[in-house]
Amino acid sequence: MLRQLSAAALLALGLCGASWAQEKAQASPPAAVEATPAPTGQARGVQSANIFEIAPDASADPNYARQSAGERARVQPGNSAPTWRQVGTGVTGFTSLPRSEAPEAGNLIQPSVQYPGSRYTTAGEAWRQVRNNWIIPYGGALLLIVAGALALAYWRAGTIRLKGKPTGRMLERFTPFERAAHWANAIAFVLLVISGLVMAFGQHVLLPVIGHTLFGWLAYALKNVHNFAGPVFAVSLIIVIVTFVRDNLPAKGDLNWLLKGGGMLSGHEVKSGRFNAGEKVVFWAGVFVLGLLVVASGLVLDKLIPGLVYERQTMQIAHMVHAVSNILMMALFMGHIYLGWITEGALEGMKTGYVDETWAREHHEGWLEDIQAGRVPAQRSQQTVTAPTVQV
Repeated sequence: MLRQLSAAALLALGLCGASWAQEKAQASPPAAVEATPAPTGQARGVQSANIFEIAPDASADPNYARQSAGERARVQPGNSAPTWRQVGTGVTGFTSLPRSEAPEAGNLIQPSVQYPGSRYTTAGEAWRQVRNNWIIPYGGALLLIVAGALALAYWRAGTIRLKGKPTGRMLERFTPFERAAHWANAIAFVLLVISGLVMAFGQHVLLPVIGHTLFGWLAYALKNVHNFAGPVFAVSLIIVIVTFVRDNLPAKGDLNWLLKGGGMLSGHEVKSGRFNAGEKVVFWAGVFVLGLLVVASGLVLDKLIPGLVYERQTMQIAHMVHAVSNILMMALFMGHIYLGWITEGALEGMKTGYVDETWAREHHEGWLEDIQAGRVPAQRSQQTVTAPTVQV
């Protein structure tokens, strides 16, 4: 009897506890639901898109190539081709830099152009094609051909010596001022030629021989020489043009001199004035035209012309003009220097200013006749200068 009463009491307590727990659970707020873990292999955060999986056939749209960046992003997220296509066509973007300081800051890639000798492509690539495919190889070949032709001529003919004996009577061919202007221009020209050749052809000729370090220092030093010799060449060139322009004007007999090649084939030089037609060609083509082109383009490259907007295309055109003009001028002056070197008495005339009467008769007979007729003075300097004597 006692056992039955105890079991009934325990059963009653259990029912009461279950009822109390149920009421408490209903009264309390619901617990937070645990987040479902992401499937294995799926990254959290911002998800990237594979353009080959999202609308892979979007390129079949007839207007696909004309879509804007926004339209392309809807069909192929992550495909920014329209944006870079606009950049490649030279579209100007936004920049906070003032145009006076950075006129092309909003343009990453230049518009397409076609320079002589290049394909129709972006201006930077077109300039590179002209420089690497035309100016460097063909310019270098031209200089080598001229040097080889002069070496062959010297091997075959040698020096040009006087046929008659010097008289000892000296004529002033160049005044001290004329010689100073000529030598200042010539020395500056030689420095510019050496430094320019190293900068243009050094990486192909010197770099493999002396190495990167020594070539880097050499190119750096010669670049500074080039920058300092340039203004000297420009100023002296203007002085040379003004000084010698009068005696280099076309005159009677110049055409005949050119047609006969100055008498180089016949062995008898054609009569000419103070400067023959060949020297006049060097003056007008080499000194005046090419020289002024070199100076003008060099001033642009050094950014020394006030008021000019120095854009990339301006600098590219200036560089091509500068390089081509220099190569042609070097080729022309190589002949000028060669003739002055092999002609007996010519170099001495530029060093001392005086030439013998025999030299004048054989090379510039018209000039000697003008002196003998009193049309031009034998002593051209305003101040009294003692002429050097020659032992006969």
